[in-house]
Amino acid sequence: MARPIVHDQHVQQRLLAVTAELVDREGPARVTLRDVAAAADTSTTAIYSLFGGKAQLLTAAVDHGFRSFGESQREAATGGLLELGRAYRVWALEHPALYRLMFGGALAAYIDCSPTPEVASDSMLPLVEAVTAAQAAGRLRTDDPAVVAMAIWGQVHGLVALELAQMNHPATDWPGIYEAALESVARAWAP
Repeated sequence: MARPIVHDQHVQQRLLAVTAELVDREGPARVTLRDVAAAADTSTTAIYSLFGGKAQLLTAAVDHGFRSFGESQREAATGGLLELGRAYRVWALEHPALYRLMFGGALAAYIDCSPTPEVASDSMLPLVEAVTAAQAAGRLRTDDPAVVAMAIWGQVHGLVALELAQMNHPATDWPGIYEAALESVARAWAP
């Protein structure tokens, strides 16, 4: 008697990781569920069982990225804005496929796929909370915390996106540039 196939959390995590990698490398239109299943060493039945279909799998992969990113931000939050900025870059460099999947826009152009709003916004809460705390401590101007957080996010996001796109000479000192940018952001928003 054959044992039933179990589609557990390990299979689910493997599928999410493989999906991000394949979409990053091939583009969403070229990736099939069969490709994903083969790369994850499972079946398309597992994908249908765990996610429902391609659109749901892609949404789950984007949400997984935002959850992982948010977790790294929450872990760094006790170190304040500077540590959040550093953690942003570290996470993106460690998860380039997920980062591009989350922020690249390729999915939205291909299929009605976007992150679950609560998941995406939750990942940025540590930044807004750090801005609010720095304002309360008198280290940042008291502008709207959401505006300040978005401006900071744009700065670090832009540099990370350039680094991941390899928009530089191979000898470019990205860590040094990034630290200088973090320092300039702090000066720009100082009271």
